[in-house]
Amino acid sequence: MAKKAIVLLADGFEDVEAVTPIDYLQRAGIEVTAVSISENLTVTSKWGGIKMTADTTLSELVKKGGSWDAVILPGGMPGSSNLAASKETGSLIKNIAANGKLVCAICAAPALVLAPLGILSGKKFTCYPGMEEKVANGKWSDDRVAVDGNIITSRGAGTAGEFAIAIIEKLLDKITAEKIASAVLL
Repeated sequence: MAKKAIVLLADGFEDVEAVTPIDYLQRAGIEVTAVSISENLTVTSKWGGIKMTADTTLSELVKKGGSWDAVILPGGMPGSSNLAASKETGSLIKNIAANGKLVCAICAAPALVLAPLGILSGKKFTCYPGMEEKVANGKWSDDRVAVDGNIITSRGAGTAGEFAIAIIEKLLDKITAEKIASAVLL
């Protein structure tokens, strides 16, 4: 059975941090669902104002139920703040974490979304430089990608490829991750 991942999108998301994991995971055969946290399927990115059409909304996803092997949180501002402000988003992330599934966040999202939910407590993490100051109980690392159990975090847009490959390795295996990295010339 194929692994399933959801990517949570809020207005102001960092373009590369959303699209790269979606693309690389799909190349690896992982079923990826882009989820708008608002009731609007069209979500606008931070930089180019690129309009991305999500596959579903968070309320529809929750209503239908189901299980996922990973949740992915792109960073960017105000995207990360918008994710953090959504109680429904926080509940979903906590549920996925409690079930031992992967919780993956990049850029500002580890500090602004995961830390307030208590998910980084005692965990090694990384994030956009300077944002680590907002995390009280985590173990900050300056690695480009940090993996601690079911938590994967990364620094920013320039590490999005490595972030996606780390997710693939954890969901599938190292060989598949290396094949995708090689295919995209990472």
